[in-house]
Amino acid sequence: MLWLILIFVITPAVELALLVKIGDLIGFWPTVGLIFVTGIIGSALTRRQGLSTWRRFQQRIAGGELPGQELVDGVIILVSGALLITPGVVTDLIGFLGLLPWSRLLLRNYLLSRFQKTVVSGARVSFGGGFHGESDDVQQTDPSVWRGTARPQPSHRSDLDAGNEGS
Repeated sequence: MLWLILIFVITPAVELALLVKIGDLIGFWPTVGLIFVTGIIGSALTRRQGLSTWRRFQQRIAGGELPGQELVDGVIILVSGALLITPGVVTDLIGFLGLLPWSRLLLRNYLLSRFQKTVVSGARVSFGGGFHGESDDVQQTDPSVWRGTARPQPSHRSDLDAGNEGS
């Protein structure tokens, strides 16, 4: 809930205050021009970085590798591009940082380490009630469940015969 308040209430208020302050310092039209220039430069940078990431993504796929870093870079570039076309000083700064290769590398490494910690700490996931009354612990240790290959088996002989009633 705090994140929603930050994103949708506080951020626009701060952005508006900064734009008004900048407008007081450099004037109304230069401030409007600044908004348009950052949007245009941001769009061009986003396109360039996005296409570069897309090429690396395709090369990794063609080489039989998983493009994990390229996927994370693509998300960072997408969010950065959206921030750059949003009028504001803070969003532009964050957006430009997401498009610079060195800062994107730092952000990608941070996000991947957070993701790994989340996956490792949440490794014991409950799959719901087990088959044939098995506990969740038994089901979680069965690798066939992880691959999605486990199938519930009929528990009574009558279940098997029910399908052959018409024959």
